[in-house]
Amino acid sequence: MSLINGSQKLHPREALRQKFNYGWPTYGLWVTLESPSITEIAGHLGVDWVVIDAEHGHLDLKNVLEYVRVANLMNLVCFVRVQEIQQGLIKRVLDIGADGILVPQVRSVEEVATAVRFAKYPPEGIRGIGAERSTRWGMGMVNCTRSANDSVMVIPLMETVEAGDAIEEILDVPGVDALFFGPADYSASAGFLGEWEGPGVAERLLEIQARIRARRIPTGIVSTSHENLQLRKQQNFQMIALGIDAALLIRAARGAMEAAGIAPPAEVWNGKI
Repeated sequence: MSLINGSQKLHPREALRQKFNYGWPTYGLWVTLESPSITEIAGHLGVDWVVIDAEHGHLDLKNVLEYVRVANLMNLVCFVRVQEIQQGLIKRVLDIGADGILVPQVRSVEEVATAVRFAKYPPEGIRGIGAERSTRWGMGMVNCTRSANDSVMVIPLMETVEAGDAIEEILDVPGVDALFFGPADYSASAGFLGEWEGPGVAERLLEIQARIRARRIPTGIVSTSHENLQLRKQQNFQMIALGIDAALLIRAARGAMEAAGIAPPAEVWNGKI
């Protein structure tokens, strides 16, 4: 449901920012599969946002474009997790019309500052101007470009030990709108490859999260179960993914198989998400 400011309905992105300002939790879906119908279903369910994962897997820019179009029609905020901090890639994703980017594997304040610079038009950044969806194919060039720096959201992923150690400096970078946590990658960087939260990782991530929250900056994470979702809400995460589309499908199918008395092979179910 969109928030109302007076009698005017807010843009979904501004409604999301308002929820952040109020300290409210928001909910979304992490998308990895290639059907835009997933985003359409998410919109009908009433989630606040979707993250299109273009870092891993097989989704290309054409897939991303179709997801963004559907998200726009469903009044969903649409983020894209880019593959890397690369100027041309970030520019193209934002030209397609994404509301913001999730930036993976950051390790330093310099990398975060670079990502923000690539996402912003001059004078705050160096994003080039194109007659694409983000400027209504050039028909909204003036208004769209002048409002973009305040509206486009940049969310680094807090998923390395180095980023955790540099968190105060990262939070000082202008233009950082939130931090999204990646427990599995953080665990890998801490020496616990393949674990969702290795020994001591859960506690360390909550320490980092508390420092971010003290600066009134929202934090996000993917929940791994209904119980975990409630826990993340209690921990004051404000961007909580209900799950990853493929993982939600697997969990639902596994539950149905168990109800039918059928046990899937153990080797296909040793993950967390």
